Amino acid sequence: MTIFSGCAHKRMPSPSDPVTLTMWHVYGSQTESPLNTVIDEFNRSLGSEYGITVNVVSVTSSSAIDKALMASANGEPGAEKMPDLFTAYPRVAEIVGQDKLLPWDEYFSEDELSAFHTEFLSEGYFGEQLLMLPVAKSTEALYLNKTLFDRFSADTGITTDDLSTYDGVFSAARAYYDWSDGQSFLQINDYYHYAYVGMKAYGSEFIRSGRPRLEDEAFRTIWIPLAKTAIYGGICLDEGYAAARWKTAEVIANTGSTADVLYQPDRVIYPDNTTELIEAVALPYLKFTENTSAAIYRGGGLFAIKSEDERKNQAAYIFAKWLTDCEHNLEFVTNAGYLPVRDDALDALFEDFSIIKKENYRSVYRAVDEMLDSYMLYALPLYEGASEIQSDFESNVKAVLKSARGQYIKRVNEGEDPDTVLAALAESSLAELKSLSSK
Repeated sequence: MTIFSGCAHKRMPSPSDPVTLTMWHVYGSQTESPLNTVIDEFNRSLGSEYGITVNVVSVTSSSAIDKALMASANGEPGAEKMPDLFTAYPRVAEIVGQDKLLPWDEYFSEDELSAFHTEFLSEGYFGEQLLMLPVAKSTEALYLNKTLFDRFSADTGITTDDLSTYDGVFSAARAYYDWSDGQSFLQINDYYHYAYVGMKAYGSEFIRSGRPRLEDEAFRTIWIPLAKTAIYGGICLDEGYAAARWKTAEVIANTGSTADVLYQPDRVIYPDNTTELIEAVALPYLKFTENTSAAIYRGGGLFAIKSEDERKNQAAYIFAKWLTDCEHNLEFVTNAGYLPVRDDALDALFEDFSIIKKENYRSVYRAVDEMLDSYMLYALPLYEGASEIQSDFESNVKAVLKSARGQYIKRVNEGEDPDTVLAALAESSLAELKSLSSK
């Protein structure tokens, strides 16, 4: 308890004057959440000493939390009461109102804040106030069902060494479609991230003045090979995340957050109901050229609603400090595919992978370790309407490519030359995407 002795002059929670903090977060499901496990540990240990209970009310998606916070802030009928603590992206500060949020820098000392990784901490500042505290960060990787890929590799000569660039993966995806009699190889979970990193690789910017720059030549450079592969059949364009399709081997590779490992299955189920154990590996995020290495890093942070009851503010700080110390933060993030947020924890993680219990998780961190040595890591830009623009872009990309895929099948079946049709549809899909995005 001495680590919080600086708070002694303020009204503190105690077993005789207890506090319960309600919380919404995004880490896992209600029944299998690495964060819930760590929170239970807090409630039993330091929380019990201070009379603090953190009560997880909801585990859901970041978009669902955004909507629920907006409903609460606007007092909509049937809206849930605003939680005391929630994890979210910086965009929610505008939804809730910055004046309603607890400034963490008024509770954490300068020395305590200096322990955080500077880049991660800086995202949480709104002007001079630290309103979002980092608790976990992720980047992106390429996931591969190596069991099925090895069979494909044995027949085609395509190896994991060919999967370091998007060009290599797109070529493999088209070959896999032929080899597997029409199965998609790849799913891209975030086309917005693909475009953002890809255009930077070619010296341009995807977003300027709050709008996607689809007229830029760099966008055409990254669109055409993507479109050709998707229209050919090598990329799955259906809604939903890749982990569900891994279970039925509808895809055997995907790009996505390192945190996706939490949902990665260890077996596949075939149409005849037979099952097979699989080996899954993670590889560094794909490069757009051999000389450009970059990826998105992301992950929201912890927000607290500022309370007139100072005990609640102190309780939020005590919990947040406990959650982000080296030991507890590592326990949480390494069971969820995230990166810890303090420099000492980052050093401990990459010095000794033995602290990671599962081999597929170790694979993720090996990939990240390789990326940290040579990759640029970008945070997505914040601008008005960013969430809606990202959502619209994802929907438009899938709609345009699915339509082009249908046309390709029809025209080739009618006897047209496949290469000619593919080239034409890749170009027309770009024009259609530009049209949709301009509305």
